[in-house]
Amino acid sequence: MDSLHETIKRDRQIWKFCFYGFFKNLRFFEPYLYIYFLHLGFSLFEIGLLFSIREITVYILEIPTGVFADNYGKKKSLLLCFSSYIVSFILFFFTRNFLVAAFGMIMYAFGEAFRSGTHKAMIYSYLERKGWFSEKAFVYGRTRSFSLLGSAVSAFLSIVFVLNIPAMKWIFIITIVPYILDFLLILSYPDYLDERIESKFSFKEFIKSSYEKMLSIMKNTHLARVLVSSALYDGIFKSTKDYIQPILKNIILASGIVVIANLSPSQNVKVVLGIVYGIFYIFSSSASRNVFRLLKFIDSFSLMNLLFDLMGIIFIALYFVIGWEQMYIVIILYFILYLMKDARRPLVVDVLGDMMKKSERATVFSVDSELKSIFMVVYAPLFGYISDKFSIQTAFLLSGIFILVLNLWIKQSVKYKVKLGK
Repeated sequence: MDSLHETIKRDRQIWKFCFYGFFKNLRFFEPYLYIYFLHLGFSLFEIGLLFSIREITVYILEIPTGVFADNYGKKKSLLLCFSSYIVSFILFFFTRNFLVAAFGMIMYAFGEAFRSGTHKAMIYSYLERKGWFSEKAFVYGRTRSFSLLGSAVSAFLSIVFVLNIPAMKWIFIITIVPYILDFLLILSYPDYLDERIESKFSFKEFIKSSYEKMLSIMKNTHLARVLVSSALYDGIFKSTKDYIQPILKNIILASGIVVIANLSPSQNVKVVLGIVYGIFYIFSSSASRNVFRLLKFIDSFSLMNLLFDLMGIIFIALYFVIGWEQMYIVIILYFILYLMKDARRPLVVDVLGDMMKKSERATVFSVDSELKSIFMVVYAPLFGYISDKFSIQTAFLLSGIFILVLNLWIKQSVKYKVKLGK
């Protein structure tokens, strides 16, 4: 087995798969996206609306882009993916008003939709061709580690960039460089990974099949409520994860905290955010790899719900510590939220795997993805509106209470157990 793993690690195409994830995650703008939009004069409600526009577009395009990949090839789909990303970065660079930013989000969503699941399918095909399919967990673990490494490197490099560029908007132009490298990398993939399969797409059938599969899953009450738990958790996290940017900005500017001497307050904010995101990604990788160790003491379903309750408690705690301007406690609580998010996903997959039929796995995970998009469409602008109308603290407090009440309903409704230590 060790010799096979060594052979896989030396394989040229496997290295390409690894560097694909590394370059893809060099999103240098990520630690500063909210601050950039705030700098343009957008309200928190408008920022939430932008993310809703992105999720609506991804939801609409998810299945059609999958059919496109089958029809015209997976390589072509990924080339369109990175082309769409690059166009979105150019639009963000030139953004002066909400409309241009919205078009930028739509193009970014095109990239997300064309990418979703396509590269994973190519890896499956390559492993089957090489006779290494049984080692898919090893290969995915390796490629995913490169992706998370890319996120960490991106966060740390972003500090250097934002401190030396004439304006924050130039961070989007810099981000184009690794995406061009990924575009060229995809071009170098062997043609047999394109895998064209003839199929037709009908918008009417798309609407019909989406409705039917959603109805089918929702008839299974226990499964449906676990899906609600999964999708709502991810949707809430994704909608709120970057609110640490305006929170830390306000705390640092109000308190006059100096992280590095000789830097202006706004530069100190950027340094802190880059360091924070880099550390988050490094430890999140470890959490995802090692959460299985806890299953010796508690089953997946119970731990999954415990983490949801803990999210609600942390949101309520944020209500107080943000008001007290305790920057380090805010960072610690956000750090815990990031760890929990990456630890919880494997637990959800484990629970769903035991609850659903083998014949409906693809449908269940598709519904999970679509539900998350639907929740974000509603939740992101609502959280932003409450933050504008009252405060970010109030939005976290109400969200925390909502989470605890909702999870109590889920826990009491779903009578599901797994073997201890599974």
